[in-house]
Amino acid sequence: MISTPTIKISIIIPVRNEANTLPSLLRHLFRVPGQEYIQEIIVCDGMSTDNTVVLAIGMGASVTLCQGWGRGFQMNEGAKRASGQILYFLHADSKPPENFLFDIIDQINAGYGAGCFRLRFDYEHWFLKSNAWFTRFNVNAVRFGDQSLFIKKDSFMKIGGFRKDLVIMEDQEIVGRIKKGNRFIVIPDYVETSARKYRVNGIYRMQAIFFYIYFAYVFGVSQNRLVKMYKRLIRAS
Repeated sequence: MISTPTIKISIIIPVRNEANTLPSLLRHLFRVPGQEYIQEIIVCDGMSTDNTVVLAIGMGASVTLCQGWGRGFQMNEGAKRASGQILYFLHADSKPPENFLFDIIDQINAGYGAGCFRLRFDYEHWFLKSNAWFTRFNVNAVRFGDQSLFIKKDSFMKIGGFRKDLVIMEDQEIVGRIKKGNRFIVIPDYVETSARKYRVNGIYRMQAIFFYIYFAYVFGVSQNRLVKMYKRLIRAS
C-alpha cells in the first residue's frame, strides 16, 4: 500500500498580464518529480487584460481573481485560499529547480520554517552572474522575490502575511519578520529567473535603478513615490 504524503504544498503565483510567460512555468510545475506533494497551484490574477486567466484555467491551475493588483496583495489572497500546510510563492517569470518539491520537504523535516533558493538569470552576462552569486548568503539585503519563498502556512498567517501597504519591496520586507520566529534557509540550488527587464532597460542601468529604489525605500520614501519612480524609470519588458 502506497502512503499519501502528509505534508502538502500550495504553490501561489501572482500574475498580471503574464500570458507570454505563465504557460512555460505551469508546464514545468506539472511535470517535475514529487507531484504527490502538490496540493494545488493557485494563480492569483491582478486584473489582467490579456489571456492570462484563460490560459491558467486551461492548463489546470486554480485561479483567484483579485480585485486589485500588487504582488503582496495578490499573494495574500492566494494564501487565504490555500489548503496546503506549506505555501510556496513563485513569480511567473521564474522556474524552480527540478527537485524543488523534495528540497522544500527535506528542509521542513529538518526543522526550517521558511526559506528560498539561490538565484540565476536566463541570460549569460558576467554582471548578472556576479549579481546572482550574492544570493547564496542568508542576508536580508540580498533577498529578492525572484528567489521564491516557502513558509509554513500557520507561520505566514501568524505574522500577518505580506504588508498590505507595500507595493514595492514587499518580498524583502517580509523576510525580516519571518526570521524572528522561524529558522530560515537559502537552499543551495537555483531558481532561474528572466533577465527581460535588464535586457530591455540595459543591464547596468537596470541595476542602478534597483539600487536607487532600494535605498529610497530604506530611507523612508513613501510607497506612492517609489511606485512613481519605478514607472518613470523602468521601461515595460
